[in-house]
Amino acid sequence: MSARHTVGVDLGTTHTALAWARPEAEGATPEVLAIPQLVGPGQLEVRPLLPSFLWLPEASEGPQPLPWDPGRRHVVGELARARASEAPGRVVASAKSWLSHSGIDRRAPALPAGAPEGVERVSPVEASFRYLDHLVEAWAAAFPTEAPLGEQDVLLTVPASFDAVARELTVEAAYAASLDSVSLLEEPQAALYAWLGATPRWRELLAPGDVVLVLDVGGGTTDFSAIQVRDRGGELELHRVAVGDHILLGGDNMDLALAELARRKLAAAGHALDRAEVAGLVFGVRAAKERLLGPSPPERVPLAVASRGARLVGATRRTELTLDEVRGSLVDGFFPVTDASARPAQRARSGLLQVGLPYAQDAAVTRHLAAFLARQAGATGAGRSLLHPTHVLFNGGVVKAAALRERLVSVLDSWLVADGGRPVRVLPNADPDLAVARGAAWYGLARAGRGLRIRGGTARAHYVGIESPAPAVPGLEPPTVALCVAPFGMEEGTRADLPPLELAVVVGSPVRFRFFGSSLRRGDQAGELVEEPAIDALEELAPLELTLPAEGRDEGEIVPVALAASLTAVGTLLLEAVPLAPRVEGERWKIELGVREAGASG
Repeated sequence: MSARHTVGVDLGTTHTALAWARPEAEGATPEVLAIPQLVGPGQLEVRPLLPSFLWLPEASEGPQPLPWDPGRRHVVGELARARASEAPGRVVASAKSWLSHSGIDRRAPALPAGAPEGVERVSPVEASFRYLDHLVEAWAAAFPTEAPLGEQDVLLTVPASFDAVARELTVEAAYAASLDSVSLLEEPQAALYAWLGATPRWRELLAPGDVVLVLDVGGGTTDFSAIQVRDRGGELELHRVAVGDHILLGGDNMDLALAELARRKLAAAGHALDRAEVAGLVFGVRAAKERLLGPSPPERVPLAVASRGARLVGATRRTELTLDEVRGSLVDGFFPVTDASARPAQRARSGLLQVGLPYAQDAAVTRHLAAFLARQAGATGAGRSLLHPTHVLFNGGVVKAAALRERLVSVLDSWLVADGGRPVRVLPNADPDLAVARGAAWYGLARAGRGLRIRGGTARAHYVGIESPAPAVPGLEPPTVALCVAPFGMEEGTRADLPPLELAVVVGSPVRFRFFGSSLRRGDQAGELVEEPAIDALEELAPLELTLPAEGRDEGEIVPVALAASLTAVGTLLLEAVPLAPRVEGERWKIELGVREAGASG
């Protein structure tokens, strides 16, 4: 059955949202799905945002009924978020950040982190599946006579800096939720699509040569993307020209900072908190932060921390956060005034670390931004010491706060003016919480021929390591060259034209593939070789260790092959080694970049 709707899904760190539109409808505009969810015990409401929290209640608390599942034993959404401050050991939060954590097995049941014995645990993939599954069920309830969500054209958003593994696992969670026709879209691009859709006269605001900097500071991550306006035959085109690193820095870090501030105030009053109580406090300060950074904020917001096991109201410890404390801690702590030469601080790490999220070591968003602009100075060929954006589009729940936006613009303008440029113009974003979902639906309309598409492709050039023949020398590894298999900007769903090379693969024995990436080498073409010492400047990605199936060949046999490379629809690099003298029809070996668990197929 052909898709009847284009659907945008924002699977966010803090919230999940869905917007949809009918491509065939005249003047189609994305609409937001109202999502039924529990907001209190036995209390069901529909809301545009589904908090990305999963509560795993005790068996004694009984079913948590939904209209489509009276016997449900877990809770997704508002009630789960509310329970996080009371029972943090039973609530999964920041699953999206854990999904991007390369230091853990993301398919293993590890969440809630630090949960006590006896609590059900789920993997980051499973938690993501449960959020998406809730959307699938909510869609079916809202449109009982329409085709299921899995038969629609679904655009699922991911951070621009997500690596291949995180993207692939996001798709895996979508497939588990029966979203069989899903494509990925980078969140900064979705945010810009939302602005384009809401601004019919955008061509009067942007001109060829302009660069839009999307500053996305969300619940778990900070992402920077630059999109340039170009003239092609009298028509304006948008090209994504730069993407920053995956920075685990956002609203979660700010909640930790405020929780520590509140903990110290309680300790000064003689109320020491244990680890579990501090974890509950982290969730409690989030609501206070949102009030104190919102429009018309109060001067102070009270906080209450219940003792573990306490049954009396008198056992609750109380403190407060003030407007000045929050602004001082967050504005100056996370968005300090710095020079453009400032860079994120790196400290020596302890030899032993507790398993947890790999947060950025430097909490200053402005220093990370300065590093991005300097590193991407050549993205537009302007020849300056910094990439010079002309416009800024803010996205993410954190930058809904006017004080934070104002500080970022002030610091950015000072850098640009000092570098011989002009201050930026801020593009309005009416609702950052829903912009990504709406923008993904707008992208679906554009893909159906109903609007402008942003051109981008891969944000990095990708390379595979090739070992060169060399005599054995003690202590000296054989030299490696890096073959460019996906140049910068290669579009999803396309193949790279690799020249013929004398290559071979080893089958039937364990082997190790090395991969590299670069966001700076924009000129490398498919088939180009990078040799030492230039290879040292490439970023080495996670290696892939596997055994290529022999199937009729000798174990350890070296097979001459031709190499083919393509980008899948979800942005995964697929390498295919095709034997020059195949033993059976269709013989080939497939290797996907970064998907360690997937292995290879013959």
